Amino acid sequence: WRPNLLHKVVSVPPSSDKQFNPTGRPPTILPASRSTLHARYSTRDWHHANMVQLKGSEASRYSAGRLNADSMRLIQDKDQLTYQMQEDSRRNLGERISNIDFWRSELVYELECLLKETQALETAKKRLECAADEMQGPLKVALECLYHREKRKGIDLVHDDVEKNLIKEVDVFKDCQEILTKLAQKISKQLGINRDAQHALEQDLSDKNSAHFIDEKCFNLRNTSDSINFYHGVEKADGTVSVPATWAKFSEDNIRCSQHARANSVKLREEAEVGLESTSEEMWNHFISTNLAFNNRIAEVADAKNKLQAQLAKILQEIFQTEDTIMLLERSIKAKEYPLKVAQTRLEGRTKRPNIELCRDTPQFQLVTEVYTIDDTLHTLKRRLQEARDTLQMLILNKSNLEQEISVKANSFFIDKKCMDMRKVFPSTPRLIGY
Repeated sequence: WRPNLLHKVVSVPPSSDKQFNPTGRPPTILPASRSTLHARYSTRDWHHANMVQLKGSEASRYSAGRLNADSMRLIQDKDQLTYQMQEDSRRNLGERISNIDFWRSELVYELECLLKETQALETAKKRLECAADEMQGPLKVALECLYHREKRKGIDLVHDDVEKNLIKEVDVFKDCQEILTKLAQKISKQLGINRDAQHALEQDLSDKNSAHFIDEKCFNLRNTSDSINFYHGVEKADGTVSVPATWAKFSEDNIRCSQHARANSVKLREEAEVGLESTSEEMWNHFISTNLAFNNRIAEVADAKNKLQAQLAKILQEIFQTEDTIMLLERSIKAKEYPLKVAQTRLEGRTKRPNIELCRDTPQFQLVTEVYTIDDTLHTLKRRLQEARDTLQMLILNKSNLEQEISVKANSFFIDKKCMDMRKVFPSTPRLIGY
């Protein structure tokens, strides 16, 4: 860069100062001592340099202001994030403690039930008594119930507890004189299974108590607690052996095993009572068990039917909302066409600028960006519109499936109720024992 204006230095003899300056004014020609100064800046250069300096300073100040504002927002966001994460951890610990309390109560209850069942099984006695009279009527009812239940439709043709109990009831009625040999050995084996289940429940309960104490201690920790400290790298050491699903499944399996053991114990005691007293009691037990399964199944079918109907109402509501969404998306797509036309028309009009005026300036960049953005927006909205239409079709299909399933559940409910009406009459105990 070079200055726009150059000033020449003129050498003037010393004697010429008095000749050309009679009034004593400063000379207008540079003295000979300034002859080495061969260049000067113009006023325009001075103003331009000031303007550049001001703009640079303004840009630096603006950048610093943005940095400060962003830094304050970052500090606030991170403080809020840290607080929220700590609250989430505390809430999760509280939920974990609640889960442990729930499973502890379940384990305690199941352990008490298992101990009572084991005690009852140990005191069980055996008595066998056979009777073959008056079995044809209950057997016919059980077979008719199985026949009617074959009229169920679709997924309701399930091998459920009712069908299992009916089949078992038919087998018992056909072979009621079967002598249960080695019943004492079976009871002894069942007692061993019960003790294994009891040990598993007690060990699980002990672990739950320890975990509850530790988690409660962690739950009560605060930022001002004295026992907190740095443990670098502790987050990298994963010594866990389960996840929440497997953790809950472990206790659930223990409880289920205990329940299965208790159910087997009840069954053995019932068989022992039947062997000790009479076959009539066994028939009554199976009859009551089948009726209980019927009642549970009827309640399950009714509950499933009610849930399906509630889900159908929700599906219908969702269909209406999806249709509204499709209408809003179509309106939005239609509304985006006019801004796109405006932007494209502006671009097309600016192509007619003459000669050097065809400048790729800020408006040009903005218009091109606007066109691309609106076009991308239209593609996104159209894609979302297609997704909404596909979702609507899926909802309509689900609606049809739900209506079909409700019809199936209603048919099954009617059949089971009819079977229960058939099972209201059962031979009395004196007739079952041969009187």
